[in-house]
Amino acid sequence: MSDPNAPRRSHPPLLDGLGKLCTEGKQLADYLWQVPKDEAARHKIVAILDQIAAEATKQGRKEMPRICDDLRTAAKASPSPQQVDVLVSGFDRLVSLWQAAKSGLL
Repeated sequence: MSDPNAPRRSHPPLLDGLGKLCTEGKQLADYLWQVPKDEAARHKIVAILDQIAAEATKQGRKEMPRICDDLRTAAKASPSPQQVDVLVSGFDRLVSLWQAAKSGLL
């Protein structure tokens, strides 16, 4: 019999379409730390942000599309460490919001 006082293992929620987009965007943003001037990656990030905003709007989420708008501006700005940091932290926020919604917290 399992111990009821044993610490629970935290399992990330199963990825749906929105979760896959958020994690893919985060991976691309992390990649920009290595190659900040990769224009193809930046264009892909903008396309992913458009998809995230559309999917989040369909699901009735209000904050995610606003974050996507801010991140689109950052993705189109000239490459800099600050700009990459904004993208990475923004995608971290999107992933956190998605996980919270999937776990029933939102």
